[in-house]
Amino acid sequence: LPSKTEPMELAKSFEPAEIERRWYEHWETSGYFAAGLDRSKPADQSFCILLPPPNVTGTLHMGHGFNQTLMDALTRYHRMRGWNTLWQPGTDHAGIATQIVVERQLDAQGISRHDLGREKFLEKVWEWKEYSGGTITQQMRRMGTSPDWSRERFTMDAGLNKIVTETFVRLFNEGLIYRGKRLVNWDPKLHTAVSDLEVVQEEEDGFMWHLHYPLADGSGSLTVATTRPETMLGDTAVMVHPEDERYAHLIGKTVKLPLVDREIPIIADEYVDREFGTGVVKVTPAHDFNDYAVGLRHGLPMITVLTLEGTIPEAGTVVTHGVVSGSTPLPASLVGLDRFEARKQVVAQFEALGLLGDIKPHKLQVPRGDRTGVVIEPMLTDQWFVAMSKPGEDGKSITEKALEVVSSGEIEFVPGNWVNTYNQWLNNIQDWCISRQLWWGHQIPAWYGDNGETFVAHSEDEARSLADKAGYSGALKRDPDVLDTWYSSALWPFSTLDWTPDYPAQSNDALDLYLPSTVLVTGFDIIFFWVARMVM
Repeated sequence: LPSKTEPMELAKSFEPAEIERRWYEHWETSGYFAAGLDRSKPADQSFCILLPPPNVTGTLHMGHGFNQTLMDALTRYHRMRGWNTLWQPGTDHAGIATQIVVERQLDAQGISRHDLGREKFLEKVWEWKEYSGGTITQQMRRMGTSPDWSRERFTMDAGLNKIVTETFVRLFNEGLIYRGKRLVNWDPKLHTAVSDLEVVQEEEDGFMWHLHYPLADGSGSLTVATTRPETMLGDTAVMVHPEDERYAHLIGKTVKLPLVDREIPIIADEYVDREFGTGVVKVTPAHDFNDYAVGLRHGLPMITVLTLEGTIPEAGTVVTHGVVSGSTPLPASLVGLDRFEARKQVVAQFEALGLLGDIKPHKLQVPRGDRTGVVIEPMLTDQWFVAMSKPGEDGKSITEKALEVVSSGEIEFVPGNWVNTYNQWLNNIQDWCISRQLWWGHQIPAWYGDNGETFVAHSEDEARSLADKAGYSGALKRDPDVLDTWYSSALWPFSTLDWTPDYPAQSNDALDLYLPSTVLVTGFDIIFFWVARMVM
């Protein structure tokens, strides 16, 4: 150095935080992470990887650090090879999780979302999103990851919201989305349906109560065993195995259901395990998934005997062939009781009537909501579903297509053993319940008339037009429910690339170069939640 220049002072220790922050800002502002959009490169020189969108209110953990390191290495490798390369970042609005966070904040102030109303509550959620939503992306920057931040997306962005609406309308018009009254997992604390995948089965100590149901002809009684005595109020049959000689002479007769004094039939069904308990099973189609299937097979009425809050109503709602057909009174002594208090009272009343048999300790698999920890209640409610087995316009169902692309090798799992998990789930899949009774999320694009008609449309104006064509001139009310978070995140591969309904006529470079994407690095725990649904 010239003698006039002061020598540079080197820091006594390496200070990575400041050095890495300065260099990362330089890389990002210089556009080094930007997606390549060079159409002159061969078609096989396009590499795209999607960031599994983390919950916007969350923070990263070691699992994120691990899989993002792998994604970053793959991205940088292909970028250095000169390929068109996109690592697509973004975050998920996480309907239930985010609403819970904001509601807890309001609870601390003695306010409920209903006090605010939907519009004001959503303003609070957006405020929270702006406050906490940047935590994850800043953590990713701090780790030195190199996604194209200029293309960052959020599942509630206006552009993505349009695509959610478009796909819903299309699938509805193709008959692949429908609304029906079906049994779903109901969280009595959140007051919303939740998916099977959001329910945790926990083994707990409980009891098996034996209840005597008198035969209507006075010739004796049948004894059923149950772990949920309160649901007997909604029994619509008792069943035995068709080959069980003990009860063959009773099939077709009736029993008088205690407490409600209602006669219900004795039916035969192979579902019954002759060796378990007494070999006689009570059937409550509106409050048990196995009983629901039995009810459908035998055309039984379904009686809801719990409110959405988990209490006993004045009357049970009777549903026949999926339609409300009436009501039936419930014991006045039980009305308004919480389901678990009602359980104690039902047992006490059976004992008082001399109809209580053995009470035996029993290990139970208790379903609890993974967000709230409360016991999930199977409930018969109006919900929206994606039809998983119904053939589409090309004659194949969504499930068939999702299985075919894996069996053909078009989509490959690494390690390969996870194919078994994927196939097993799809081969046993039920129609997907996509509606949630929340306020935070993509509101379902359906409007209802006072006459019960439903109009699914891109906007209220379009719904009005459909109603006018159908000869309905009355008021329209929008469905208050929102879509399951996994519905919108399932569209991630093309919604993030700014797909439009007129593609490929109206194209863009990102769609042409990066759809389908190349590889996905994710945890096996969301093969069901996300991976399979993106494939669908």
